[in-house]
Amino acid sequence: MGFFLNRSLSLAFRDAVVASVCFKVLLFPAYKSTDFEVHRNWLSITYSLPLKEWYIEQTSPWTLDYPPFFAYFEWFLSQFARFVDPKMLIITNLNYSSTATIFFQRVSVIASELVLVYALQRYIKLLPEDKRKPAYAIAMSIYFSPGLLLIDNIHFQYNAMMYGILIFSIVSMSEKKYLLSGILFAVLLCFKHIYLYLAPAYFFYLLRVYCLDINRFSLANPFAVIQWEHIIRLGLSVILVGLLAFGPFIYLGQIPQLISRLFPFSRGLCHAYWAPNFWALYSGADRMLYFLSKKLLHHNFETDSAALTRGLVGDSSFVILPDVQPRATFLLTLFYQLISMAPLLLRPSFDNFISALSLCGYASFLFGWHVHEKAILLVIIPFSFLALKDRRYLTPFFLLTVSGYISIFPLIFTSSEAAIKYIYTFTWIFAFFNVFGDVAKVRHVRRIFLFDRIAYIYFLGFVPLLLFVSIYEKIPILKDLTFLKLMLISTYCAIGVVASWCGFSWLYLFAEND
Repeated sequence: MGFFLNRSLSLAFRDAVVASVCFKVLLFPAYKSTDFEVHRNWLSITYSLPLKEWYIEQTSPWTLDYPPFFAYFEWFLSQFARFVDPKMLIITNLNYSSTATIFFQRVSVIASELVLVYALQRYIKLLPEDKRKPAYAIAMSIYFSPGLLLIDNIHFQYNAMMYGILIFSIVSMSEKKYLLSGILFAVLLCFKHIYLYLAPAYFFYLLRVYCLDINRFSLANPFAVIQWEHIIRLGLSVILVGLLAFGPFIYLGQIPQLISRLFPFSRGLCHAYWAPNFWALYSGADRMLYFLSKKLLHHNFETDSAALTRGLVGDSSFVILPDVQPRATFLLTLFYQLISMAPLLLRPSFDNFISALSLCGYASFLFGWHVHEKAILLVIIPFSFLALKDRRYLTPFFLLTVSGYISIFPLIFTSSEAAIKYIYTFTWIFAFFNVFGDVAKVRHVRRIFLFDRIAYIYFLGFVPLLLFVSIYEKIPILKDLTFLKLMLISTYCAIGVVASWCGFSWLYLFAEND
């Protein structure tokens, strides 16, 4: 990492991209999850069927459940896929994975990452050449993200492209191109609806800096603050984007069907593998209380005690603690998101916008319904742009990244890829611990000493945890507890993510002006 930053910065990012692409090509034969078949099936749906059947077709269990822009993207890819291997576009060819199909889909992921490359290049060009080192450090930390590598280039998804659009929108906001930023975010929502969780930060910031002009306020004419022209421009632009995406389905009368695909609330509170969030701690506490009640108090329970640890989607009943309803998770998420909006409204600045964006991601990840472990990137990516703002942000940032990236490890469970996930992730951790420590600004002398030291102890705790997980299956007494190792990783990582959220929230809400 130091090699890239110490040579000509104008060449550093280009070299990083070339090196990364070469490495990712070597991963073509690597393990691929069911998401590979998901996207192959979506290629076949969008290619073989008329648009009116895209969100109805259900030959495969992996039905199309992303917004229309992503469906159009799959259709676009399918126009090239037919020249590579037409059999991949046959709907009934379930689990088809010829060598040509694997090659094509892997290449499509790498090609789509050019969106991320472009967005990051725009970001690093915001500053003069002699002040770009922090920007390059942040850009490289995102581009080399273990999360993106493990999820996109091995597990198989297109997250880098999505985050490229998000970063392009963030950069446009930094350049005060507010209308463009809002349009890009609307486009992103029409690609993947999970980014709705970030919408409050966009809404309140654009309202404050683009739609209202507080300097024009007067008691005689309080409505003078309203920038009607800007509101109309932004509103019409967002509506136009929405119509481009959803218009055909509005015409076909399929919006209810489309909504049922996008928001499947029939799924349970926790994903098949618990995301490291508040509900992982809640679920772990329930499991512990059940164990203690059964062993120490000799209580008998009619409820299936294994329900929580089977790892089944839609199965999230609790034994001791009260069950959680979707409404409760929505209210908790909204409550903590709205708290972060207060400083954004009172002190509208780009840094506060990024902080609010990060806290919206935190709240959705920690308290949302059926959160995927992969959604941790929704927090890590925005937070990355603040990590070098002040050295006090480094501890919550590293708590978040270390916990978040290690929590993804169980997704890549094959032994042949184990070395990759460990070596790559820990190389990233050590490299950016060092680089960020050297580059971060010292804006405040006082730091939270105790919080820093506890964080170091927490990091060391990953050593025995990962060693135990690696020999878990060799311990006979634990052979039947198939979900225990996943539960341990998830709950321990959840402690780090929650601690990071608490530390970051304190800095943003109370200590910003210390």
